[in-house]
Amino acid sequence: MSELVAAEDVLLFVNAAVTATGQREFRSSAEEQRLSLAFLHEYVRVNYRPLYAACLALDINDHNAALVAEQLLRTPGEAGEGEGRLIAARLARMAPQRVYRLFRALRAAGVNNRRTRAIVREWLAARPDPALDAVKYRAGVKSALRHAHVPAADAETGDFLFAPGRRVRYAHPLLEAYRRAGYEEEALYRLPFSVAEGFAARHGVDREVFLERIAPRMTRLERLRTRRASGRAVDLTVMPLTRTALYVLSLPLAERAERREELTGALRAAARRAAGPYAGSWGRVAAVLDDSFSSSGSAVKRRRPLAVALGGHFLLEALAAPGAYTGLWTSGGTDPLLVRPYGPTPLGLRILDALDGGPERLVVVSDGWDNAPPGLAGEVLRVWRSRLDPERRTAAVHVNPVYDAGGFDVRRLGPSVPTVGIRDAEDLPALVEIARFAEGRTGLTELRAYLDRRVADFLAEHEKGAGA
Repeated sequence: MSELVAAEDVLLFVNAAVTATGQREFRSSAEEQRLSLAFLHEYVRVNYRPLYAACLALDINDHNAALVAEQLLRTPGEAGEGEGRLIAARLARMAPQRVYRLFRALRAAGVNNRRTRAIVREWLAARPDPALDAVKYRAGVKSALRHAHVPAADAETGDFLFAPGRRVRYAHPLLEAYRRAGYEEEALYRLPFSVAEGFAARHGVDREVFLERIAPRMTRLERLRTRRASGRAVDLTVMPLTRTALYVLSLPLAERAERREELTGALRAAARRAAGPYAGSWGRVAAVLDDSFSSSGSAVKRRRPLAVALGGHFLLEALAAPGAYTGLWTSGGTDPLLVRPYGPTPLGLRILDALDGGPERLVVVSDGWDNAPPGLAGEVLRVWRSRLDPERRTAAVHVNPVYDAGGFDVRRLGPSVPTVGIRDAEDLPALVEIARFAEGRTGLTELRAYLDRRVADFLAEHEKGAGA
């Protein structure tokens, strides 16, 4: 029994670490989210530290990966074998601005042990373009160098960061462009977009002119954001599934209907890329998809739960055998392209409809607030599992895109069907693998073996990339 409890505790943390970002949700504030996550991180670190560290090899989001790394580095006296390698491998995958934010947090907290300094030094040494980092993340680079007690990559970069008035010009073209951009408009177009934007405002450059000329220096995400903000066309062929779904949901219903073929094609193409080798392998699939009012999310995560449901709809269609997919929306709507957050959440009734067809897999994508009538979904699943399908001919899973701060977990429909947290629809195939541990039939030994395999694969992939 104690092993099952331990496995449940770790899975509870994984659900939170996949889903929660410390931001406001539909039913909880940002402060409630942060307090809940802080307690959960400390509880799992203290009680299950090796498994806590192993979670860095899972598909947890970067917000929680940074918190795990910070917690581990703050407590070196409890460190286990291999933690440093895991932290280094995870930081190598994270966006640099988030890593620099982590380093600043460690410095502010006075965490300056030998392992921390080594990890900072190694991460900085592996950066492909130190001058670019110095220009784009100047405050973060300065803080990290001071904290780890290491010199800058070269004398020029060091002067740029710590003695900017020492040189009248720089040999490195990016550092020189930054120096000249203060008084020469043309120089700003040789800078990264996020840096050039401030100089453009200082020079009073017309926004449309600036965006057109700086376009070659922009990242894919920067192009997406600026095009959406300016109402210009977006290249949907390169966007991942959940971002494509978010873009579609940001459009007025009339525009979605007008661009139906283009948008549906983009969603299906992104879903096929996400399905990869699993496409068509899941047999008969039925999905219950939540488009109730709570799927509108919050001001900082606008329509995120609905986007996961929409992306999940097209991904499950790709995973199912050809012609063997049924998607049922809680609103009763039949046009996925025109979904909008509306009405209550009659999950129980939709689950009844989904099970009527005898699917091989049932997937419920919802925040779990079954309220029309309350509790029906859990009762339907209990009776179905105990009386109608005790042999488990139908594999069922509930994926929940919303962290419930009060419950320290994602909200569950009932004990008869496993629930896992999800942030991006494209993670669904991997999460289904974790779901089998959430059914309460496996203990800590099986979970530990699974995590050991993931850690080994994760480190091998990192070392292969580092040696390339």
